Amino acid sequence: MTFIRDPLWNNIRIDPVAERLLDTAVVQRLRYVRQLGLAHLVYPGATHSRFEHALGAYHLAGRTLNSLRDAGALTGVAADEPAIIAGAALLHDVGHYPFSHALEEIGVPHHEALSRPLVTTGEVASILSDAIGADAPERIYALICGTSESPLQGLISGSLDLDKMDYLKRDALMCGVPYGEIDEDRLLHALVLVHDPIFNRQRIGVQAKGLSALESLLFAKYQMYRNVYWHHAVRSATAMYKRLVESALASGAVTVGALGGYDDEGLLHALDAGATTESRALLDALRRRRLFKRAFEAPAATLPMEQLEWIADDRDRTRAAELAMGARLGLAPGELLLDFPAKTQMLGLDIPVLGGDGTVSRLTKEGMQGAMNLSRMADSLYRSARYLRVFTARRVSAGVGVVEELLRAQ
Repeated sequence: MTFIRDPLWNNIRIDPVAERLLDTAVVQRLRYVRQLGLAHLVYPGATHSRFEHALGAYHLAGRTLNSLRDAGALTGVAADEPAIIAGAALLHDVGHYPFSHALEEIGVPHHEALSRPLVTTGEVASILSDAIGADAPERIYALICGTSESPLQGLISGSLDLDKMDYLKRDALMCGVPYGEIDEDRLLHALVLVHDPIFNRQRIGVQAKGLSALESLLFAKYQMYRNVYWHHAVRSATAMYKRLVESALASGAVTVGALGGYDDEGLLHALDAGATTESRALLDALRRRRLFKRAFEAPAATLPMEQLEWIADDRDRTRAAELAMGARLGLAPGELLLDFPAKTQMLGLDIPVLGGDGTVSRLTKEGMQGAMNLSRMADSLYRSARYLRVFTARRVSAGVGVVEELLRAQ
């Protein structure tokens, strides 16, 4: 048995199948894709990679499976299902684009879609088929996409997935911030397999005594979004990067199909090689950390958010609004960028809860009797963490009429 030393979880035990998977080109690429994209421009320690995170998710899968096995919960589960879960935890991010989730905000296919050929064909598929079974690649891909019928699907994609527990704690550690604290030991040991009467099948749920640990997950996610993922300078760098890639796609310097094959530095080199005069200036500014400045910002809690979602969703409309607003402020095309982070959930809720008396209830977006209304709280926290911002190449003030101007631009 091989052990890998990890700064978060200390020794991670690697089984023979995982060891073979780690040596594939598909997984090794993740060493060169930063977990937090451009956040290292704000938090210098945030240079950890998707590879480290994949190892962490795999480690948590092992801990959870051992806990469920010790409790006798895996008795009715297929004998090879634990190996499938471990494989999915290790491979869940193999389709990730360079620089984290930023490119998904410009409309390219989701990284999970890019995972299919990487998992179900080639070297990875050969290892999985040989070591687990012929259907292992497709079963693992279904888990990654959240479409599996496995009773353990919730460990890979869902409200309680192991991915969140690793990245929140790992990102906080590497950024040097105290915001990602999760009572993961309590939460992992509170996970159970229960019969869900709504779906009429076994599903991952949580014991009622673990709800306080679930609350710690929600607060950690909020604090990390507010202070790290959606930090104003991180979002400025991300907006600049998105514009660079959009320009490269428009000019044909890179293609959508090729994006998923790059690592971080490889994509920067491709952008440099195909850069126009305008985009090279933007790339140089990003590399030298000459980030665009805030000309305006407002939290989503103060905005008619539903009327402004097009800023996150409709890139053509957003670019037209940027040009109009930039012209009004005396800025050249490309010197003003709008930023409204793509809509996400602080905590999606649809969780079976096992009470002390053995009954199963549900924690949903409507809440649950006798429990903190996590859904309402999650929505409130989300609105206070998400900001609409106007970034400009040089310091100007966009004034107080920005929102009204954007509403008219619909």
